[in-house]
Amino acid sequence: MSQDKDYFVHETAYVDEPCEIGKGTKIWHFSHVMKEAMIGKNCILGQNVNVAGGVVIGNNVKIQNNVSIYTGTIVEDDVFLGPSCVLTNITNPRSQIVRHSLYEKTIIRRGTTVGANATIVCGIELGRYCFIAAGAVVIEDVPDYALMMGVPAKRASWISRHGIPLPLADSEGIMICAESGYRYKEFEPGVMRCLDLDEEAPLPPDQAIGRVSYDESKRK
Repeated sequence: MSQDKDYFVHETAYVDEPCEIGKGTKIWHFSHVMKEAMIGKNCILGQNVNVAGGVVIGNNVKIQNNVSIYTGTIVEDDVFLGPSCVLTNITNPRSQIVRHSLYEKTIIRRGTTVGANATIVCGIELGRYCFIAAGAVVIEDVPDYALMMGVPAKRASWISRHGIPLPLADSEGIMICAESGYRYKEFEPGVMRCLDLDEEAPLPPDQAIGRVSYDESKRK
């Protein structure tokens, strides 16, 4: 445990210097943060997480067990990375070929969820508040608020900021989240926006506590 710092590091974890770690972040059993990594405030790194040098992680990011984040990856605020999901940084790796100068950038935008055992092929961008289903394999850019499923992943529907699949649009093109009541609209093909809250704004406190299970939301 870090006695003289404002973040927590479990005694079995390693944090190389120099790196930046924000206030309130917790780094748990057998994890490794390599030098020159940047991690924001109030993040949680579960068991056996590896953060490579040069990785940038925002605030309030939750990384579950057995996740490796490689050089070239940018993770914005409020992202959830599920257990054993896979990120990469070279499309065509070969053991005999050194490509350290060719690492490909992967950007995971604010509020994204990546499900357990999903694979994100490098060099792409996951849009704000998109949701990658468990086991999906993502090989191309993902729009904001898209629910992606399958191998290779395809958009199955739109999904709200609360992680609730959105219904079909009404006559005015409005889709309403069954949990929050927030309205969403596709302004042009592939461009979804929330009408009631700016994407940069935090959720109001009364909207930040889940009250409806996933199964209940499908019955509404």
